[in-house]
Amino acid sequence: MQGKVEICGVNTSKLKVLKSEESMALLKRARAGDMEARDELISGNLRLVLSVIQKFAGRGENADDLFQVGCIGLIKAIDNFNVDLDVKFSTYGVPMIVGEIRRYLRDNSTIRVSRSVRDTAYKVLQVKEKFINENQREPTIEEIAKILEISREDVVLALDAVVDPISLFEPIYSDGTDTVCVMDQVKDRKNNDEVWLDRIALEDAMKKLNEREQRILALRFFQGKTQMEVSAEVGISQAQVSRLEKSALNRIRREL
Repeated sequence: MQGKVEICGVNTSKLKVLKSEESMALLKRARAGDMEARDELISGNLRLVLSVIQKFAGRGENADDLFQVGCIGLIKAIDNFNVDLDVKFSTYGVPMIVGEIRRYLRDNSTIRVSRSVRDTAYKVLQVKEKFINENQREPTIEEIAKILEISREDVVLALDAVVDPISLFEPIYSDGTDTVCVMDQVKDRKNNDEVWLDRIALEDAMKKLNEREQRILALRFFQGKTQMEVSAEVGISQAQVSRLEKSALNRIRREL
């Protein structure tokens, strides 16, 4: 059948879509303990889960797994939604579904994060989720740090450590013909043409120094030794090392 997509045995072309008024009525019934209304809400919002997992396409993850994880996020959203606030369910549900999928991707990532940082990250995410449930907005870094009684830097470090890695081939813009990827926006400041030319010029200038001057500069700036250590190794006084070093650097500057 054309347009039919099977996910976990569900024919997504026949998924029911609830109207906003229907969802709100069912949410109120579910809040009162009506399990049938809860089940109807879940089945009536599976298309919402499907639309969310499409944003994670191309990552090599099994669509069935993402759909099931997304359904867990949907159920959490239904169970925690505050019917007393003037907020559409989808506005609250989508971030919950996305958060559950991202949590799953982090836990199954090949990039390993230390246990302590991961534990802090989970605490931060739990506080964030609870705060959103109670206030219908995301907390600031400072608010999370205050609740957990940790530094702002620890919160930022924990969140950064569990951020999903982005592929260099991730598209960020397309005008219908050419697509711009992340890689196209990345600049290598260490290995560009200007740096290569400077390096070549520096090597040429170094070759014009005598052997002792080259050795002094190598010990000072490539091995990080002090003038006292260099004087002991070369066999001259510190004052001579200082004078030869300055003279050699001035000659290099003139050459450059």
